[in-house]
Amino acid sequence: MALYNPNCLGYYDFDNIARFARLRFIEGKSTIQLLSAAQSEKEKEEIALVAILDLEDDDIKHIKLHCKHAKNCQVTTCRQVIRSLIRDQQAA
Repeated sequence: MALYNPNCLGYYDFDNIARFARLRFIEGKSTIQLLSAAQSEKEKEEIALVAILDLEDDDIKHIKLHCKHAKNCQVTTCRQVIRSLIRDQQAA
């Protein structure tokens, strides 16, 4: 599991999230297709993080996380990490 954000106390696998982002934005699979194929609740959460890439900061800044790390993390932080991963992969 790759943890690219040392400030993130969550348990998300950003390599897996990047894979979902490729499926969504490069291969054109819909969020619904990805959610239907998810094999766990964790994968569904990771797909949801990919889905918010379509939204503006003002649209998501009020989303409250409901995990044990919610006091120390914001949804916009995860989204920025995912965007950076996508940019890095496109540059490679």
